[in-house]
Amino acid sequence: MTEIEGTPDGGRPNAESTQMLTALLRMRAALQEVRLPLEVPSATEQRIAQREMVDQLEDYVIPRLMTIEAPLLTVVGGSTGAGKSTLVNSLVGSRVTQPGVLRPTTRSPVLVHNPADAQWFGQDRLLPELERVSRTTDDPQALQLVASDAVPSGLAILDAPDIDSVEERNRTLAAQLLAAADLWLFVTSAARYADQVPWEFLRKAADRSAAVAIVLDRTPPEAIETISTHLARMLASRGLKDSPLFTVNEGEVNDDGLLPPGSVAEIRAWLDSLAADAEARSAVVKQTLDGAIRTLARRSHSVADAATDQVEAVRRLRDDANKAYDQAVNSISEASADGTLLRGEVLARWQEFVGTGELLRSLETRVGWLRDRVINAVKGKPQQAERVTVAVESGLETLILEHAESAAERAEASWQSLAPGQVLLGEAGEDLGRASRDFRRRAERVVRDWQSDVLEMVRNEGADKRSTARFLAFGVNGLSVALMVVVFAHTAGVTGAEAGIAGGSAVLGQKLLEAVFGDQAVRSLAERARRNLEAKVSELMGAERRRYLDLLGRLEISPEAPEKLRAASRRVDDLRFAAKGSHGADEESKSHDA
Repeated sequence: MTEIEGTPDGGRPNAESTQMLTALLRMRAALQEVRLPLEVPSATEQRIAQREMVDQLEDYVIPRLMTIEAPLLTVVGGSTGAGKSTLVNSLVGSRVTQPGVLRPTTRSPVLVHNPADAQWFGQDRLLPELERVSRTTDDPQALQLVASDAVPSGLAILDAPDIDSVEERNRTLAAQLLAAADLWLFVTSAARYADQVPWEFLRKAADRSAAVAIVLDRTPPEAIETISTHLARMLASRGLKDSPLFTVNEGEVNDDGLLPPGSVAEIRAWLDSLAADAEARSAVVKQTLDGAIRTLARRSHSVADAATDQVEAVRRLRDDANKAYDQAVNSISEASADGTLLRGEVLARWQEFVGTGELLRSLETRVGWLRDRVINAVKGKPQQAERVTVAVESGLETLILEHAESAAERAEASWQSLAPGQVLLGEAGEDLGRASRDFRRRAERVVRDWQSDVLEMVRNEGADKRSTARFLAFGVNGLSVALMVVVFAHTAGVTGAEAGIAGGSAVLGQKLLEAVFGDQAVRSLAERARRNLEAKVSELMGAERRRYLDLLGRLEISPEAPEKLRAASRRVDDLRFAAKGSHGADEESKSHDA
Protein backbone atom coordinates (compact mmCIF):
# COMPACT_ATOMS: atom_id res chain seq x y z
CA MET A 1 0.00 0.00 0.00
CA THR A 2 1.03 3.63 -0.42
CA GLU A 3 2.88 5.04 2.55
CA ILE A 4 1.16 8.36 3.21
CA GLU A 5 2.53 10.18 6.16
CA GLY A 6 2.17 13.51 7.89
CA THR A 7 3.78 15.20 10.82
CA PRO A 8 2.84 13.92 14.31
CA ASP A 9 0.75 17.00 15.01
CA GLY A 10 -1.17 16.64 11.79
CA GLY A 11 0.53 19.67 10.29
CA ARG A 12 2.26 20.03 6.98
CA PRO A 13 2.71 16.66 5.22
CA ASN A 14 5.99 15.53 3.69
CA ALA A 15 6.97 16.12 0.06
CA GLU A 16 5.63 12.77 -1.11
CA SER A 17 2.30 13.36 0.59
CA THR A 18 2.15 16.91 -0.76
CA GLN A 19 2.57 15.60 -4.31
CA MET A 20 -0.24 13.11 -3.76
CA LEU A 21 -2.47 15.78 -2.25
CA THR A 22 -1.89 18.03 -5.27
CA ALA A 23 -2.65 15.15 -7.63
CA LEU A 24 -5.87 14.32 -5.78
CA LEU A 25 -6.99 17.94 -5.84
CA ARG A 26 -6.44 17.98 -9.60
CA MET A 27 -8.36 14.74 -9.99
CA ARG A 28 -11.24 16.20 -7.99
CA ALA A 29 -11.24 19.30 -10.22
CA ALA A 30 -11.16 17.11 -13.33
CA LEU A 31 -14.08 15.05 -12.00
CA GLN A 32 -16.08 18.19 -11.29
CA GLU A 33 -15.41 19.46 -14.80
CA VAL A 34 -17.01 16.39 -16.36
CA ARG A 35 -20.59 16.89 -17.51
CA LEU A 36 -22.85 13.90 -18.17
CA PRO A 37 -26.22 15.46 -19.04
CA LEU A 38 -27.07 13.40 -22.13
CA GLU A 39 -28.96 10.13 -21.88
CA VAL A 40 -26.37 7.83 -23.40
CA PRO A 41 -25.64 4.25 -22.21
CA SER A 42 -24.17 4.11 -18.68
CA ALA A 43 -24.69 7.86 -18.12
CA THR A 44 -26.98 7.37 -15.13
CA GLU A 45 -24.59 4.92 -13.48
CA GLN A 46 -21.57 7.13 -14.04
CA ARG A 47 -23.34 10.26 -12.78
CA ILE A 48 -23.84 8.43 -9.49
CA ALA A 49 -20.24 7.24 -9.51
CA GLN A 50 -18.97 10.75 -10.24
CA ARG A 51 -20.95 12.21 -7.34
CA GLU A 52 -19.78 9.45 -5.00
CA MET A 53 -16.15 9.96 -5.99
CA VAL A 54 -16.23 13.73 -5.49
CA ASP A 55 -17.94 13.23 -2.13
CA GLN A 56 -15.36 10.70 -1.00
CA LEU A 57 -12.48 12.94 -2.06
CA GLU A 58 -13.97 15.89 -0.20
CA ASP A 59 -15.36 13.99 2.80
CA TYR A 60 -12.52 11.63 3.47
CA VAL A 61 -9.51 11.23 1.19
CA ILE A 62 -8.30 14.83 0.96
CA PRO A 63 -9.06 15.78 4.61
CA ARG A 64 -7.59 12.50 5.87
CA LEU A 65 -4.42 12.94 3.82
CA MET A 66 -4.03 16.43 5.30
CA THR A 67 -4.58 15.12 8.86
CA ILE A 68 -3.04 11.69 8.74
CA GLU A 69 -2.53 11.59 12.52
CA ALA A 70 -6.18 12.23 13.31
CA PRO A 71 -8.00 9.59 15.40
CA LEU A 72 -9.14 6.40 13.73
CA LEU A 73 -12.69 7.01 12.52
CA THR A 74 -14.80 3.91 13.04
CA VAL A 75 -18.18 4.13 11.30
CA VAL A 76 -20.83 1.77 12.62
CA GLY A 77 -23.14 0.88 9.75
CA GLY A 78 -25.60 -1.82 8.87
CA SER A 79 -29.16 -2.84 8.15
CA THR A 80 -32.39 -1.59 9.65
CA GLY A 81 -32.99 -3.04 13.10
CA ALA A 82 -29.50 -4.53 13.43
CA GLY A 83 -28.93 -2.70 16.71
CA LYS A 84 -26.25 -0.22 15.67
CA SER A 85 -27.20 2.55 18.10
CA THR A 86 -27.62 0.11 20.99
CA LEU A 87 -24.18 -1.30 20.19
CA VAL A 88 -22.57 2.18 20.11
CA ASN A 89 -24.20 3.13 23.42
CA SER A 90 -23.10 -0.15 24.97
CA LEU A 91 -19.50 0.31 23.76
CA VAL A 92 -19.40 3.82 25.25
CA GLY A 93 -21.24 2.78 28.41
CA SER A 94 -23.89 5.48 28.24
CA ARG A 95 -26.67 6.62 25.96
CA VAL A 96 -24.97 8.95 23.47
CA THR A 97 -27.07 8.11 20.43
CA GLN A 98 -30.81 7.53 20.31
CA PRO A 99 -31.96 4.10 19.07
CA GLY A 100 -34.81 4.30 16.59
CA VAL A 101 -38.19 3.07 17.78
CA LEU A 102 -40.03 3.92 14.59
CA ARG A 103 -38.68 3.06 11.14
CA PRO A 104 -37.24 4.81 9.30
CA THR A 105 -35.46 6.81 11.96
CA THR A 106 -34.37 10.16 10.57
CA ARG A 107 -31.78 11.93 12.66
CA SER A 108 -28.28 13.27 12.36
CA PRO A 109 -25.33 10.90 12.56
CA VAL A 110 -23.58 10.89 15.95
CA LEU A 111 -19.79 10.97 16.36
CA VAL A 112 -18.39 10.07 19.79
CA HIS A 113 -14.79 11.03 20.55
CA ASN A 114 -12.41 11.56 23.44
CA PRO A 115 -12.47 15.19 24.67
CA ALA A 116 -8.73 15.48 23.94
CA ASP A 117 -9.39 14.78 20.26
CA ALA A 118 -12.05 17.44 19.73
CA GLN A 119 -9.81 19.57 17.49
CA TRP A 120 -9.72 16.82 14.85
CA PHE A 121 -13.43 17.03 14.08
CA GLY A 122 -13.96 20.70 13.27
CA GLN A 123 -15.82 21.91 10.20
CA ASP A 124 -12.63 21.90 8.10
CA ARG A 125 -11.83 18.26 8.82
CA LEU A 126 -13.54 15.03 7.83
CA LEU A 127 -17.06 15.35 6.37
CA PRO A 128 -16.76 19.14 5.98
CA GLU A 129 -20.22 19.52 4.42
CA LEU A 130 -21.98 18.35 7.57
CA GLU A 131 -22.80 21.06 10.08
CA ARG A 132 -21.38 20.39 13.56
CA VAL A 133 -23.96 20.37 16.37
CA SER A 134 -23.89 19.32 20.03
CA ARG A 135 -27.53 18.31 20.35
CA THR A 136 -29.78 15.59 19.01
CA THR A 137 -31.41 16.65 15.74
CA ASP A 138 -33.31 15.07 12.88
CA ASP A 139 -31.29 17.06 10.30
CA PRO A 140 -29.31 14.53 8.21
CA GLN A 141 -27.01 17.34 7.09
CA ALA A 142 -25.76 17.83 10.64
CA LEU A 143 -23.13 15.84 12.54
CA GLN A 144 -23.74 15.58 16.28
CA LEU A 145 -20.45 15.61 18.20
CA VAL A 146 -20.36 13.93 21.61
CA ALA A 147 -17.25 14.06 23.81
CA SER A 148 -16.83 11.08 26.11
CA ASP A 149 -13.96 9.92 28.29
CA ALA A 150 -15.17 6.37 27.70
CA VAL A 151 -13.75 6.55 24.16
CA PRO A 152 -9.93 6.27 24.21
CA SER A 153 -7.85 8.99 22.62
CA GLY A 154 -6.99 8.11 19.03
CA LEU A 155 -10.37 6.55 18.32
CA ALA A 156 -13.75 7.99 17.26
CA ILE A 157 -17.01 6.08 16.75
CA LEU A 158 -19.71 7.29 14.35
CA ASP A 159 -23.25 5.92 14.38
CA ALA A 160 -24.58 6.04 10.80
CA PRO A 161 -28.14 5.74 9.42
CA ASP A 162 -29.46 2.45 8.03
CA ILE A 163 -27.93 1.45 4.70
CA ASP A 164 -31.26 -0.08 3.60
CA SER A 165 -33.54 2.62 4.94
CA VAL A 166 -36.78 3.17 3.02
CA GLU A 167 -35.89 6.86 3.04
CA GLU A 168 -33.46 7.73 0.29
CA ARG A 169 -31.62 10.50 2.11
CA ASN A 170 -30.83 8.08 4.94
CA ARG A 171 -29.38 5.56 2.48
CA THR A 172 -27.38 8.27 0.72
CA LEU A 173 -25.96 9.61 3.97
CA ALA A 174 -25.10 6.12 5.20
CA ALA A 175 -23.15 5.42 2.02
CA GLN A 176 -21.40 8.78 2.32
CA LEU A 177 -20.39 8.12 5.92
CA LEU A 178 -19.10 4.63 5.19
CA ALA A 179 -17.02 6.06 2.35
CA ALA A 180 -15.45 8.41 4.91
CA ALA A 181 -14.55 5.64 7.38
CA ASP A 182 -11.06 4.48 8.26
CA LEU A 183 -12.67 1.35 9.69
CA TRP A 184 -16.09 -0.10 8.97
CA LEU A 185 -17.78 -1.77 11.93
CA PHE A 186 -20.51 -3.51 10.00
CA VAL A 187 -23.45 -4.63 12.13
CA THR A 188 -25.89 -7.28 10.99
CA SER A 189 -28.17 -9.72 12.75
CA ALA A 190 -29.09 -13.38 12.64
CA ALA A 191 -32.20 -12.44 10.70
CA ARG A 192 -30.52 -10.05 8.22
CA TYR A 193 -26.96 -11.25 7.65
CA ALA A 194 -27.68 -12.74 4.20
CA ASP A 195 -29.54 -9.69 2.86
CA GLN A 196 -28.31 -8.36 -0.49
CA VAL A 197 -27.88 -4.68 0.41
CA PRO A 198 -25.28 -5.18 3.16
CA TRP A 199 -23.29 -7.49 0.93
CA GLU A 200 -23.23 -4.91 -1.84
CA PHE A 201 -21.60 -2.48 0.60
CA LEU A 202 -19.20 -5.16 1.78
CA ARG A 203 -18.27 -5.97 -1.82
CA LYS A 204 -17.32 -2.34 -2.36
CA ALA A 205 -15.30 -2.43 0.85
CA ALA A 206 -13.41 -5.50 -0.37
CA ASP A 207 -12.83 -3.89 -3.79
CA ARG A 208 -11.09 -0.93 -2.22
CA SER A 209 -9.30 -2.88 0.52
CA ALA A 210 -11.10 -0.99 3.26
CA ALA A 211 -10.56 -2.16 6.83
CA VAL A 212 -13.76 -3.94 7.90
CA ALA A 213 -14.90 -5.72 11.04
CA ILE A 214 -18.23 -7.55 11.21
CA VAL A 215 -20.54 -7.70 14.21
CA LEU A 216 -23.15 -10.46 14.17
CA ASP A 217 -25.63 -8.88 16.58
CA ARG A 218 -28.84 -10.06 18.23
CA THR A 219 -28.05 -13.74 17.76
CA PRO A 220 -29.64 -16.47 19.92
CA PRO A 221 -26.91 -18.37 21.80
CA GLU A 222 -27.96 -21.69 20.31
CA ALA A 223 -27.58 -20.32 16.75
CA ILE A 224 -24.29 -18.46 17.14
CA GLU A 225 -22.01 -21.27 16.00
CA THR A 226 -24.07 -22.18 12.93
CA ILE A 227 -24.68 -18.63 11.74
CA SER A 228 -21.18 -17.33 12.49
CA THR A 229 -19.65 -20.26 10.59
CA HIS A 230 -21.87 -19.61 7.59
CA LEU A 231 -21.17 -15.87 7.76
CA ALA A 232 -17.40 -16.49 7.95
CA ARG A 233 -17.59 -18.60 4.78
CA MET A 234 -19.53 -15.86 3.03
CA LEU A 235 -16.92 -13.30 4.06
CA ALA A 236 -14.05 -15.48 2.83
CA SER A 237 -15.74 -16.09 -0.54
CA ARG A 238 -16.13 -12.34 -1.02
CA GLY A 239 -12.57 -11.32 -0.28
CA LEU A 240 -13.05 -10.45 3.39
CA LYS A 241 -11.57 -13.53 5.07
CA ASP A 242 -9.18 -11.39 7.14
CA SER A 243 -11.97 -9.22 8.57
CA PRO A 244 -12.55 -9.78 12.31
CA LEU A 245 -15.94 -11.31 13.10
CA PHE A 246 -17.56 -10.60 16.47
CA THR A 247 -20.79 -12.01 17.84
CA VAL A 248 -23.19 -10.41 20.30
CA ASN A 249 -25.79 -12.58 21.98
CA GLU A 250 -29.40 -11.58 21.86
CA GLY A 251 -30.20 -10.27 25.31
CA GLU A 252 -32.09 -7.83 27.45
CA VAL A 253 -30.98 -4.20 27.72
CA ASN A 254 -30.99 -2.29 31.00
CA ASP A 255 -33.03 0.80 31.80
CA ASP A 256 -30.54 2.97 29.88
CA GLY A 257 -30.90 0.80 26.82
CA LEU A 258 -27.44 -0.77 27.21
CA LEU A 259 -26.36 -4.35 26.68
CA PRO A 260 -24.49 -6.10 29.50
CA PRO A 261 -20.79 -5.05 29.42
CA GLY A 262 -19.74 -8.65 28.80
CA SER A 263 -21.73 -8.77 25.57
CA VAL A 264 -19.53 -6.13 23.93
CA ALA A 265 -16.31 -6.72 25.88
CA GLU A 266 -14.51 -8.41 22.98
CA ILE A 267 -15.35 -5.60 20.54
CA ARG A 268 -14.45 -2.95 23.11
CA ALA A 269 -11.09 -4.61 23.85
CA TRP A 270 -10.25 -4.81 20.14
CA LEU A 271 -11.04 -1.13 19.56
CA ASP A 272 -9.09 -0.13 22.67
CA SER A 273 -6.08 -2.06 21.45
CA LEU A 274 -6.20 -0.24 18.13
CA ALA A 275 -6.45 3.11 19.88
CA ALA A 276 -3.46 2.26 22.11
CA ASP A 277 -1.24 0.99 19.28
CA ALA A 278 -0.26 3.94 17.10
CA GLU A 279 1.42 1.68 14.56
CA ALA A 280 -1.59 -0.62 14.22
CA ARG A 281 -3.92 2.35 14.03
CA SER A 282 -1.75 3.94 11.35
CA ALA A 283 -1.72 0.69 9.38
CA VAL A 284 -5.53 0.60 9.32
CA VAL A 285 -5.74 4.23 8.20
CA LYS A 286 -3.16 3.77 5.47
CA GLN A 287 -4.75 0.54 4.25
CA THR A 288 -8.15 2.15 3.89
CA LEU A 289 -6.80 5.43 2.52
CA ASP A 290 -4.62 3.76 -0.08
CA GLY A 291 -7.48 1.47 -1.08
CA ALA A 292 -9.75 4.48 -1.47
CA ILE A 293 -7.19 6.33 -3.62
CA ARG A 294 -6.52 3.27 -5.77
CA THR A 295 -10.24 2.68 -6.32
CA LEU A 296 -10.92 6.33 -7.10
CA ALA A 297 -8.17 6.36 -9.72
CA ARG A 298 -9.55 3.18 -11.27
CA ARG A 299 -13.20 4.27 -11.24
CA SER A 300 -12.35 7.64 -12.71
CA HIS A 301 -11.50 5.99 -16.03
CA SER A 302 -15.08 4.77 -16.33
CA VAL A 303 -16.29 8.31 -15.73
CA ALA A 304 -13.82 9.52 -18.37
CA ASP A 305 -15.18 6.93 -20.81
CA ALA A 306 -18.71 8.14 -20.09
CA ALA A 307 -17.55 11.71 -20.68
CA THR A 308 -16.07 10.61 -24.01
CA ASP A 309 -19.46 9.14 -24.94
CA GLN A 310 -21.02 12.51 -24.14
CA VAL A 311 -18.49 14.32 -26.33
CA GLU A 312 -19.14 11.87 -29.15
CA ALA A 313 -22.92 12.27 -28.81
CA VAL A 314 -22.58 16.06 -28.95
CA ARG A 315 -20.32 15.77 -31.99
CA ARG A 316 -22.81 13.59 -33.82
CA LEU A 317 -25.76 15.82 -32.98
CA ARG A 318 -23.79 18.90 -34.01
CA ASP A 319 -22.67 17.26 -37.25
CA ASP A 320 -26.24 16.27 -38.07
CA ALA A 321 -27.52 19.81 -37.52
CA ASN A 322 -24.62 21.32 -39.48
CA LYS A 323 -25.14 18.87 -42.32
CA ALA A 324 -28.82 19.80 -42.60
CA TYR A 325 -28.14 23.53 -42.71
CA ASP A 326 -25.00 23.31 -44.83
CA GLN A 327 -27.10 21.44 -47.36
CA ALA A 328 -29.70 24.20 -47.24
CA VAL A 329 -27.11 26.94 -47.75
CA ASN A 330 -25.54 25.03 -50.66
CA SER A 331 -28.90 24.34 -52.27
CA ILE A 332 -29.90 28.00 -52.06
CA SER A 333 -26.54 28.99 -53.52
CA GLU A 334 -26.96 26.57 -56.42
CA ALA A 335 -30.59 27.47 -57.09
CA SER A 336 -29.82 31.19 -57.05
CA ALA A 337 -27.01 30.74 -59.58
CA ASP A 338 -28.17 28.07 -62.01
CA GLY A 339 -31.06 29.97 -63.59
CA THR A 340 -33.76 28.38 -61.44
CA LEU A 341 -35.02 31.81 -60.40
CA LEU A 342 -35.20 32.99 -64.03
CA ARG A 343 -38.57 31.44 -64.62
CA GLY A 344 -42.16 32.22 -63.78
CA GLU A 345 -42.84 35.71 -62.43
CA VAL A 346 -39.22 36.83 -62.51
CA LEU A 347 -38.79 35.87 -66.16
CA ALA A 348 -42.09 37.46 -67.16
CA ARG A 349 -41.25 40.78 -65.49
CA TRP A 350 -37.73 40.75 -66.93
CA GLN A 351 -39.07 40.20 -70.43
CA GLU A 352 -41.43 43.13 -69.98
CA PHE A 353 -38.43 45.23 -69.07
CA VAL A 354 -36.04 44.22 -71.87
CA GLY A 355 -38.65 43.53 -74.55
CA THR A 356 -39.45 40.25 -76.31
CA GLY A 357 -39.71 38.86 -79.77
CA GLU A 358 -37.07 39.90 -82.26
CA LEU A 359 -34.47 40.87 -79.65
CA LEU A 360 -34.48 37.52 -77.83
CA ARG A 361 -34.70 35.49 -81.04
CA SER A 362 -31.69 37.34 -82.37
CA LEU A 363 -29.78 36.75 -79.14
CA GLU A 364 -30.31 33.02 -79.46
CA THR A 365 -28.51 32.94 -82.83
CA ARG A 366 -26.24 35.95 -82.67
CA VAL A 367 -24.70 36.29 -79.22
CA GLY A 368 -22.24 38.77 -80.68
CA TRP A 369 -24.96 41.33 -81.25
CA LEU A 370 -23.56 44.80 -81.07
CA ARG A 371 -24.01 46.46 -77.72
CA ASP A 372 -25.58 49.55 -79.23
CA ARG A 373 -28.23 47.44 -80.98
CA VAL A 374 -29.02 45.77 -77.66
CA ILE A 375 -29.38 49.09 -75.92
CA ASN A 376 -31.63 50.46 -78.61
CA ALA A 377 -33.87 47.38 -78.39
CA VAL A 378 -34.53 47.66 -74.66
CA LYS A 379 -37.89 49.24 -74.01
CA GLY A 380 -37.90 49.05 -70.19
CA LYS A 381 -39.35 51.84 -68.07
CA PRO A 382 -38.53 52.62 -64.42
CA GLN A 383 -41.76 51.08 -63.19
CA GLN A 384 -41.00 47.90 -65.13
CA ALA A 385 -37.59 47.66 -63.43
CA GLU A 386 -39.35 47.93 -60.07
CA ARG A 387 -41.63 45.04 -61.03
CA VAL A 388 -38.60 42.89 -61.75
CA THR A 389 -37.20 43.83 -58.33
CA VAL A 390 -40.42 42.82 -56.58
CA ALA A 391 -40.57 39.53 -58.50
CA VAL A 392 -36.94 38.78 -57.61
CA GLU A 393 -37.66 39.57 -53.94
CA SER A 394 -40.64 37.23 -53.84
CA GLY A 395 -38.89 34.40 -55.69
CA LEU A 396 -35.75 34.58 -53.58
CA GLU A 397 -37.74 34.73 -50.30
CA THR A 398 -39.74 31.65 -51.29
CA LEU A 399 -36.57 29.76 -52.23
CA ILE A 400 -34.91 30.58 -48.90
CA LEU A 401 -38.01 29.74 -46.84
CA GLU A 402 -38.48 26.36 -48.56
CA HIS A 403 -34.90 25.33 -47.83
CA ALA A 404 -35.07 26.60 -44.24
CA GLU A 405 -38.12 24.41 -43.62
CA SER A 406 -36.42 21.42 -45.25
CA ALA A 407 -33.28 21.92 -43.15
CA ALA A 408 -35.30 22.10 -39.93
CA GLU A 409 -37.13 18.89 -40.86
CA ARG A 410 -33.89 17.05 -41.66
CA ALA A 411 -32.14 18.21 -38.50
CA GLU A 412 -35.10 17.25 -36.32
CA ALA A 413 -35.40 13.83 -37.96
CA SER A 414 -31.72 13.08 -37.35
CA TRP A 415 -31.97 14.16 -33.69
CA GLN A 416 -35.14 12.14 -33.18
CA SER A 417 -33.22 9.03 -34.21
CA LEU A 418 -30.97 9.39 -31.14
CA ALA A 419 -32.11 9.20 -27.51
CA PRO A 420 -30.09 12.30 -26.43
CA GLY A 421 -31.52 14.23 -29.36
CA GLN A 422 -35.07 13.28 -28.42
CA VAL A 423 -34.56 14.63 -24.90
CA LEU A 424 -33.02 17.86 -26.14
CA LEU A 425 -35.83 18.42 -28.64
CA GLY A 426 -38.35 17.87 -25.87
CA GLU A 427 -36.63 20.48 -23.71
CA ALA A 428 -36.17 23.03 -26.50
CA GLY A 429 -39.34 24.99 -25.75
CA GLU A 430 -40.20 25.33 -29.45
CA ASP A 431 -40.84 23.20 -32.52
CA LEU A 432 -37.39 22.89 -34.07
CA GLY A 433 -38.81 20.83 -36.93
CA ARG A 434 -40.08 24.07 -38.47
CA ALA A 435 -38.32 27.30 -39.33
CA SER A 436 -38.52 29.99 -36.67
CA ARG A 437 -41.81 31.87 -36.43
CA ASP A 438 -40.15 35.11 -37.50
CA PHE A 439 -38.04 33.51 -40.22
CA ARG A 440 -40.14 34.80 -43.13
CA ARG A 441 -39.82 38.35 -41.84
CA ARG A 442 -36.06 37.98 -41.43
CA ALA A 443 -35.74 36.40 -44.89
CA GLU A 444 -37.65 39.32 -46.41
CA ARG A 445 -35.31 41.76 -44.73
CA VAL A 446 -32.22 39.86 -45.93
CA VAL A 447 -33.44 39.86 -49.54
CA ARG A 448 -34.28 43.58 -49.44
CA ASP A 449 -30.91 44.34 -47.87
CA TRP A 450 -29.19 42.38 -50.64
CA GLN A 451 -31.12 44.22 -53.32
CA SER A 452 -30.16 47.52 -51.67
CA ASP A 453 -26.53 46.43 -51.68
CA VAL A 454 -26.75 45.57 -55.40
CA LEU A 455 -28.26 48.99 -56.06
CA GLU A 456 -25.44 50.61 -54.12
CA MET A 457 -22.81 48.60 -56.04
CA VAL A 458 -24.24 49.78 -59.35
CA ARG A 459 -24.50 53.35 -58.10
CA ASN A 460 -20.90 53.38 -56.93
CA GLU A 461 -19.60 51.67 -60.08
CA GLY A 462 -21.41 54.20 -62.24
CA ALA A 463 -20.34 57.23 -60.23
CA ASP A 464 -18.35 58.64 -63.16
CA LYS A 465 -20.84 57.50 -65.80
CA ARG A 466 -24.07 58.95 -64.52
CA SER A 467 -24.20 61.58 -67.23
CA THR A 468 -23.65 59.19 -70.09
CA ALA A 469 -26.53 58.33 -72.40
CA ARG A 470 -26.20 54.63 -71.75
CA PHE A 471 -26.37 55.05 -67.99
CA LEU A 472 -29.29 57.42 -68.24
CA ALA A 473 -31.09 55.07 -70.65
CA PHE A 474 -31.51 52.40 -67.94
CA GLY A 475 -30.94 54.19 -64.68
CA VAL A 476 -29.60 52.67 -61.48
CA ASN A 477 -32.70 50.51 -60.96
CA GLY A 478 -32.61 49.08 -64.48
CA LEU A 479 -28.92 48.24 -64.29
CA SER A 480 -29.43 46.71 -60.83
CA VAL A 481 -32.08 44.27 -62.03
CA ALA A 482 -29.83 43.40 -64.97
CA LEU A 483 -27.06 42.56 -62.47
CA MET A 484 -29.45 40.39 -60.44
CA VAL A 485 -30.40 38.47 -63.59
CA VAL A 486 -26.73 37.91 -64.41
CA VAL A 487 -26.13 36.62 -60.85
CA PHE A 488 -29.09 34.22 -61.09
CA ALA A 489 -27.76 32.60 -64.28
CA HIS A 490 -24.15 32.53 -63.08
CA THR A 491 -23.70 28.80 -63.80
CA ALA A 492 -26.23 28.58 -66.67
CA GLY A 493 -27.64 25.45 -65.13
CA VAL A 494 -31.17 25.63 -66.54
CA THR A 495 -31.90 22.80 -68.97
CA GLY A 496 -34.66 21.96 -71.38
CA ALA A 497 -36.99 24.41 -73.04
CA GLU A 498 -36.20 27.21 -70.60
CA ALA A 499 -32.48 27.10 -71.29
CA GLY A 500 -32.64 29.39 -74.26
CA ILE A 501 -34.97 31.85 -72.61
CA ALA A 502 -33.15 32.05 -69.27
CA GLY A 503 -29.73 31.90 -70.90
CA GLY A 504 -30.71 34.54 -73.38
CA SER A 505 -32.06 36.72 -70.61
CA ALA A 506 -28.77 36.45 -68.72
CA VAL A 507 -26.73 37.20 -71.83
CA LEU A 508 -28.91 40.19 -72.51
CA GLY A 509 -28.46 41.45 -68.94
CA GLN A 510 -24.71 41.03 -69.21
CA LYS A 511 -24.65 42.91 -72.54
CA LEU A 512 -26.59 45.77 -71.01
CA LEU A 513 -24.14 46.02 -68.14
CA GLU A 514 -21.09 45.68 -70.39
CA ALA A 515 -22.41 48.48 -72.57
CA VAL A 516 -22.29 50.78 -69.55
CA PHE A 517 -19.40 49.46 -67.41
CA GLY A 518 -17.23 47.22 -69.60
CA ASP A 519 -16.47 43.48 -69.41
CA GLN A 520 -14.12 43.41 -66.42
CA ALA A 521 -16.31 45.65 -64.28
CA VAL A 522 -19.36 43.50 -64.95
CA ARG A 523 -17.54 40.32 -63.95
CA SER A 524 -16.39 42.00 -60.73
CA LEU A 525 -19.87 43.35 -59.94
CA ALA A 526 -21.49 39.94 -60.51
CA GLU A 527 -18.95 38.17 -58.29
CA ARG A 528 -19.33 40.69 -55.50
CA ALA A 529 -23.11 40.54 -55.65
CA ARG A 530 -23.02 36.72 -55.58
CA ARG A 531 -20.67 36.59 -52.57
CA ASN A 532 -22.80 39.18 -50.79
CA LEU A 533 -25.95 37.09 -51.30
CA GLU A 534 -24.20 33.91 -50.13
CA ALA A 535 -22.92 35.66 -47.01
CA LYS A 536 -26.35 37.00 -46.10
CA VAL A 537 -28.05 33.65 -46.68
CA SER A 538 -25.36 31.88 -44.66
CA GLU A 539 -25.85 34.30 -41.77
CA LEU A 540 -29.61 33.91 -41.94
CA MET A 541 -29.37 30.12 -41.90
CA GLY A 542 -26.75 30.35 -39.17
CA ALA A 543 -29.35 31.85 -36.85
CA GLU A 544 -31.63 28.87 -37.59
CA ARG A 545 -28.78 26.45 -37.09
CA ARG A 546 -27.95 28.01 -33.72
CA ARG A 547 -31.34 26.93 -32.36
CA TYR A 548 -29.88 23.42 -32.41
CA LEU A 549 -26.28 24.24 -31.59
CA ASP A 550 -27.23 26.45 -28.63
CA LEU A 551 -28.97 23.47 -27.04
CA LEU A 552 -25.67 21.61 -27.23
CA GLY A 553 -23.67 24.59 -26.02
CA ARG A 554 -25.77 24.92 -22.89
CA LEU A 555 -24.74 21.40 -21.89
CA GLU A 556 -21.21 22.72 -21.23
CA ILE A 557 -19.63 19.43 -22.30
CA SER A 558 -15.90 20.00 -22.67
CA PRO A 559 -14.10 17.87 -25.30
CA GLU A 560 -10.93 18.14 -23.19
CA ALA A 561 -12.54 16.94 -19.95
CA PRO A 562 -12.18 13.16 -20.54
CA GLU A 563 -8.45 13.26 -21.24
CA LYS A 564 -7.86 15.75 -18.45
CA LEU A 565 -9.48 13.30 -16.02
CA ARG A 566 -7.49 10.37 -17.40
CA ALA A 567 -4.25 12.34 -17.06
CA ALA A 568 -5.10 13.30 -13.46
CA SER A 569 -5.85 9.66 -12.64
CA ARG A 570 -2.62 8.46 -14.22
CA ARG A 571 -0.70 10.97 -12.12
CA VAL A 572 -2.29 9.59 -8.94
CA ASP A 573 -1.41 6.03 -9.98
CA ASP A 574 2.15 7.03 -10.86
CA LEU A 575 2.63 8.51 -7.40
CA ARG A 576 1.18 5.41 -5.76
CA PHE A 577 3.50 3.09 -7.69
CA ALA A 578 6.51 5.34 -7.06
CA ALA A 579 5.74 5.33 -3.33
CA LYS A 580 5.44 1.56 -3.30
CA GLY A 581 8.77 1.22 -5.05
CA SER A 582 10.64 3.63 -2.80
CA HIS A 583 9.22 2.25 0.43
CA GLY A 584 9.78 -1.31 -0.74
CA ALA A 585 13.40 -0.44 -1.37
CA ASP A 586 13.65 1.15 2.09
CA GLU A 587 12.30 -1.99 3.76
CA GLU A 588 14.69 -4.17 1.81
CA SER A 589 17.60 -1.95 2.85
CA LYS A 590 16.59 -2.12 6.53
CA SER A 591 16.29 -5.89 6.34
CA HIS A 592 19.74 -6.18 4.74
CA ASP A 593 21.34 -3.93 7.37
CA ALA A 594 19.78 -6.01 10.12
